[in-house]
Amino acid sequence: MNDRAERSLSNTLVQDGIDRSLEAVRESLARHRLRLRLEEIGTVLAVGDGVARISGLKGVQSEELVAFADRRLGIALNLLPEEIAVVLLDSEGPVEAGDDVRRTGRVMDVPVGGSLLGRSIDPLGRAMDGAEPVRADQRRPIEREAPEIMDRAPVTVPLQTRIQVIDALIPIGRGQRELILGDRQTGKTAIALDTMINQRDQDVVCIYCAIGQRASSVAAVVAGLREAEAMENSVVVVALGEAPPGLRYVCPYAATTIAEWFMEQGQDVLIVYDDLTRHARAYRELSLLLRRPPGREAYPGDIFYIHSRLLERSTHLREELGGGSLTALPIIETQAENESAYIPTNLISITDGQIFLSSELFGEALLPAVDVGRSVSRVGGKTQLPAYREMSGDLRLAYSQYRELEAFARFGTRLDEETRRTLVRGRRVREVLKQGEREPLSVLEQLGLLSAVTEGLFDDVELSRMDEAKRAVRRAVSDRAQQVGERIASGESLASEDRDALVDAARDGVGSIRDE
Repeated sequence: MNDRAERSLSNTLVQDGIDRSLEAVRESLARHRLRLRLEEIGTVLAVGDGVARISGLKGVQSEELVAFADRRLGIALNLLPEEIAVVLLDSEGPVEAGDDVRRTGRVMDVPVGGSLLGRSIDPLGRAMDGAEPVRADQRRPIEREAPEIMDRAPVTVPLQTRIQVIDALIPIGRGQRELILGDRQTGKTAIALDTMINQRDQDVVCIYCAIGQRASSVAAVVAGLREAEAMENSVVVVALGEAPPGLRYVCPYAATTIAEWFMEQGQDVLIVYDDLTRHARAYRELSLLLRRPPGREAYPGDIFYIHSRLLERSTHLREELGGGSLTALPIIETQAENESAYIPTNLISITDGQIFLSSELFGEALLPAVDVGRSVSRVGGKTQLPAYREMSGDLRLAYSQYRELEAFARFGTRLDEETRRTLVRGRRVREVLKQGEREPLSVLEQLGLLSAVTEGLFDDVELSRMDEAKRAVRRAVSDRAQQVGERIASGESLASEDRDALVDAARDGVGSIRDE
């Protein structure tokens, strides 16, 4: 083949390649449809203290997410004719006047799913435990409507905390909202943490929501859960104290959305809000920065609404909807045990009861420092195991009477024999209700101790030996009344022979320390 023929063949092959490429481009263009996307862009006018004022976003909706140039997010809260006010959700990276802002067309959402178990995340779904990024198949808005009345079922199953003073006198049901309140450093978080730890073998998923806490405090909670092997069925949602107020404000809503996903799968869930005092303060800070009119104690007028719409999402669903439940334990900090302050009264009116922790009892080392006379459960009594009601029916009244008589006895007045017996019995009741942190009591052990104190078996035991006597009774009932415990845990009433078996075992336990 000569050079001319080779050049002609080469040109033909090149031309064929070009023709095929052009044909492929034509086919691709024929399939392609141009789509115009309308993007609304605004401009930052001013930034300060976690709030940005923006102009130009005329179509933005309330609580819509907006994105800044560096991909930081904010929530539009104030919508005014000339500008909007956006609450920033991230403190990383600067936002300056003149920056562009875009609408996202969606509200704030959070990842949900079983992959979150064992993880610590922030309200945006970012990992806070140093592990790999959170991977979830689904995201849900943090603001959701509470279940309808007709979708709810009665609260009928107890949530066993294994804390005797609560299970016996202030019981909590699955689906209930029980407030924990007290002064600073009285053991509020300790009660909530013990309750979470004691759910690890009861098939209850636990969500711990830390709002405005120190990093060291959250780390201690996570370490406690890991040490007790309870982190595997728990999720920790964290907004630290140095986080922007917007992130602290959305934190409990994000945690509740995560909890609702488990509830809708038919599971029982426990969520702890630690604490809503800091949440209220974060919302007050935002409201004042947004120049909303202040009300009582400088809180905005809708402070009651933000907490009621949060706690109303806790419920027990009907069996047709899976039968799951969401139990809420919100925590509130009081000042000088003032229950009539604005936020405590709001939360007391929203919830189904309260566990009040007394700084006086805490100072006397009577732990947990639960003030039985000021605590109440408006729902849990109906869910309580029948054996508790039969064993501790008069215990609450007797203990309250003892507390009043003790105050009079301090004046050194002469007391009649009946009053002396009441004081002796009351001191033993108080010792029985004392319980150390991370010392859970099974249902059988609790009822054994209650039977011993109600029958007066501890009356002649010296107070210095009460701890020893309690341990002896717990061992005795655990060894000799296992079948009774199984019947009680199944919801059966306490038969007379079962009660006698508990009393006999407790009597032997108390007698064993006398023989030493």
